[in-house]
Amino acid sequence: MPAPATAAPELSDRPRRRTFTVQTKLRVLAETDAAADVGGIGAILRREGLYSSILTDWRRLRDSGALGALTPAKRGPKRAVLNPLAAELARARRENARLGRRLEHAEAIIEVQKKVAALLGIPLATPDSDDES
Repeated sequence: MPAPATAAPELSDRPRRRTFTVQTKLRVLAETDAAADVGGIGAILRREGLYSSILTDWRRLRDSGALGALTPAKRGPKRAVLNPLAAELARARRENARLGRRLEHAEAIIEVQKKVAALLGIPLATPDSDDES
């Protein structure tokens, strides 16, 4: 029985998308711009393993001045832009919740004080009956 064929070690299990650095893109663009003879650009593209559409995209980006756009873009969903006021809003909500708990605690203490005063027969001062001497 022949041994089962194994995968070549230089091949990865999952293909990866090629990415190019800005320097590589600019180098290829400079070489293709300098290639004046017939078939020179095609030879460069074959050597680099590129399609002419990629070259067109890189030229358009270079000509528009979007040098930063020549860097490989991160694929996948983009992170949501954070609202600059979101942190302040979260802080205000936490402060509001903390103050609400303190208010409930203070109201409970006041209720207990009223009940103790009523049991002991101590009259409580009302806001309307302040000392007006």
